[in-house]
Amino acid sequence: MMPTVSLQRRLSLTQMVLYGLGTTIGAGIYALVGELAAISGYMAPAAFLMASLMAGLTALSFAELSSRYPRAAGASLYVKQGFGSDTLALFVGLLVFLAGVISSAALINAFTGYLAQFFELHRFITILIIALTIGLLAAWGIAESVFIASLITLIEIGGLLLIIFNSQSVFADLPSQWHKLMPGTDSANWWAIYAGALLGFYAFIGFEDMVDVAEEIHNVRRNLPLAIIITLSVTTLLYMLIMLAAVLAMPPQQLAKENAPLIALYRHFSGEHGFLLNIIAMFAIINGVLIQTIMASRVLYGLSCRGHLHVSLSQVHYFTRTPLIATALAISCVFVFALLGDLSTLAETTSLLMLCIFSLVNLALWRIKRRNPRPPGIIVLPACLPVLGFFVSAAFALSQLLSLFNDV
Repeated sequence: MMPTVSLQRRLSLTQMVLYGLGTTIGAGIYALVGELAAISGYMAPAAFLMASLMAGLTALSFAELSSRYPRAAGASLYVKQGFGSDTLALFVGLLVFLAGVISSAALINAFTGYLAQFFELHRFITILIIALTIGLLAAWGIAESVFIASLITLIEIGGLLLIIFNSQSVFADLPSQWHKLMPGTDSANWWAIYAGALLGFYAFIGFEDMVDVAEEIHNVRRNLPLAIIITLSVTTLLYMLIMLAAVLAMPPQQLAKENAPLIALYRHFSGEHGFLLNIIAMFAIINGVLIQTIMASRVLYGLSCRGHLHVSLSQVHYFTRTPLIATALAISCVFVFALLGDLSTLAETTSLLMLCIFSLVNLALWRIKRRNPRPPGIIVLPACLPVLGFFVSAAFALSQLLSLFNDV
């Protein structure tokens, strides 16, 4: 009989930053630029900046909470500490798990679309192969799977840097074009920024996945909050540079018509076909599936450790030091959702689930801070930040619900 073992702390600050960037900077940015240009026009860079500030409110709440309670299934634990309800904690934990597997299923469906451009393969076979591959990588070991995810993340970032490098000539025009990018006192410009920020908000989601591997991070009370803050900062910088290059190089109306705006931008400057960026986008999709699957398995592990789910889900394999049963259940759910759901429905469901979770987590931190405002040895943020984060997340969730009802 194998001895009882626990998760190992094998992840450094650098690995966690790459893990965070891998789940935040996904294939969505390759299409989002065009959609944002259609909504906000030349105000699109400012919209991205506002979206970053909005997402940053909740990211900072997660940073403080991860320092206070560095355990797996973080969001569930935060809500338990904030509201004192095991039922609500289990509900939030299952919501996080569900959001993770549904997001992975949506990404697999997106990947099948990219793959179909190169060769035909039956959809069922494609989904099965991807699910098995991701499941094996996630079960292999946290350091090994995060190493693979980090390599793919570097490829993703390399693709964005390649676009920025090829478009560097337009930044020389920034002083003369700056007036186009500033909203001034025109209310229409400010409305365009707000409308674009509502869309751009989703490009910054991903930091919430980082807290679910808390029990596998070295010096977690320092490294995890710092990794969340660095991840959001780097993501904001890259997105701003990409959006600036896009609107300076091509009219927003033209960007909005492009199915693959970043590939069009790359062709605009290099004169080359965007084959390489297509491949990078496929890597980005697979990376998202891997990271979300790891996250989902750790949520099941954390809920099991706290007695919310069956004890078998918290069993860690002696050799891999990963929760194999939890990982198998997570990837099985991903496989089923990928077969049953279509991309747009899965993506919309994921967004709504995450916004509900964000609202509860922000409110939980506000309640915790009222009881214990300044515990020693952790990052402590102003009490107004989780309140603002709650209102932003709740408003977004409400607007999305209203939109869904209007579509019915």
